[in-house]
Amino acid sequence: MSEAQSITGEQSIARELTAFQTNILTILAKEPMYGLAIKRELEEYYGTEVNHGRLYPNLDELVELGLVEKSELDKRTNQYSLTDDGYDAVLDGVRWTLSKVVTGDDRADEIRDIVDESY
Repeated sequence: MSEAQSITGEQSIARELTAFQTNILTILAKEPMYGLAIKRELEEYYGTEVNHGRLYPNLDELVELGLVEKSELDKRTNQYSLTDDGYDAVLDGVRWTLSKVVTGDDRADEIRDIVDESY
């Protein structure tokens, strides 16, 4: 069985994904990437090696769910990019997280500072 549980509705897609799959979507929100570049980004985040046997089945599942598009860069290399639904899934996760974290003006200011630092 895959890492994600069954998807019951379009709005819940982001909420049914594993953290690993959500991290893949977040990485792809920046720009389209090939598999090894995604792997490197994940390894940097986790601070440990990410196994191909974990990465590629999850990428394939995200493609099947319509959240990621897979295209061929050359005979050996695939490129992955977010679809509009994938981007919406990322935003849904961010909105939910912010709805729990931002509980007042001070916390809202902290989030604004984080956003400003990201540019």
